[in-house]
Order: sequence, then structure tokens, then C-alpha cells
Amino acid sequence: MQETKKIWMDGKFVDWKDANVHVLTHTLHYGLGVFEGIRCYSTDKGTAVFRLEEHVNRLFESAHIMQMEVPFKHEEIFQAIVDTIKINELKSGYIRPLVYFGYGQMGINPKNSPVKVSIAVWPWGKYPGDGHDGIRTIISSYTRLHSNIFMTKAKVCGGYVNSIIAKSEALNNGYDEAILLDRKSTRLNSSHIPLSRMPSSA
Repeated sequence: MQETKKIWMDGKFVDWKDANVHVLTHTLHYGLGVFEGIRCYSTDKGTAVFRLEEHVNRLFESAHIMQMEVPFKHEEIFQAIVDTIKINELKSGYIRPLVYFGYGQMGINPKNSPVKVSIAVWPWGKYPGDGHDGIRTIISSYTRLHSNIFMTKAKVCGGYVNSIIAKSEALNNGYDEAILLDRKSTRLNSSHIPLSRMPSSA
């Protein structure tokens, strides 16, 4: 990862190396946090963020679903993202706003832990892939999380464990990415069907 200069944390800019949290941060232990992955691109008119308003709205919607009260308004997060891009002089790259439960109380009840917000930006090229013309994919043996067992409409930190183990499985079997099917497709889901090379996205 290519470091930038500053990360926005709860209304203040801190140096990249000093953007730390306590080891007993609630989200670190239980996975209840929400985030967005946003792209910005270099244009003739300067840096342009792809659908920033929609991403900020979805961040707040995810927080609402998970009963997290964000201590900032939509407009404040919107502006904080813009300011973080500017202070780091980022022309093109990735933006990661994160809403999480901080240090306060352990146990699965997060209510006595403060809701914290951070925004980081950094240069990041094509994903997936490293610029080649395609990726090798495989149908994962793991099933995509079902809406009856998890709030799948929210972009939740802990929900990505499902994707991590599927990705690791794909890499261990010589593929670049995994495709997870839902439980309606279990007949295919257990068969490790390799797929042809698919174009990598920008």
C-alpha cells in the first residue's frame, strides 16, 4: 500500500503513521463497523470522485441498518472526503470512509462504545488484477451470506470474512478471484468449477 500524508479521524487530520486505535476497540473484536470503497480519477478538470453523494448516502444507510448513530452529518462526511483528497494531493486512487465502534466496553453489546469515523485515501491501481487483460476465476465452495442470517444490504466489516476465505481458497487453488453463489445454487457451489479468463475492471 502506498501511504499518503494525512488521515481524517473524527474531525481532525492526523499523520498516516499516527492513525491508530486502541487494541480493545469494539469493532476490532466483533466486526461491527460499516464502510465504503470509493474511487477517484484524474481528469482535465482535476480529481473527480465517482458518485460521492451516493456512496456517502449508502454509508449512512449501512450505519442505520446496523443501529450505529454517525456523529457527523452527511454534508460533513461529504466535505471531509473532499478535504482528505485535497490535503493528500491525490489525483487518482481509492477512498475508504469507515464508521466503527471504538474503545469503551467489551461484550457483544456495543451501546456503551463510542461511534468513530475515519477517512483514508491512497493511490490504488486496477482491482482486481495488476494491469493484465483478464483474471482466472473459480466457483467457490463457500456460499454467499444469506439475508436471513446477516444484514446483507449493509456494507459491514464482518461480512467480508466470507469473501476473504473465498478469495484465499481461490488463490490456494491457482486462481485470481472467487465467485460466490447463493444457497439456491448449491448444486454448482460445491463443484469447484473453473471459469475462463474474465476481463479485469478498471
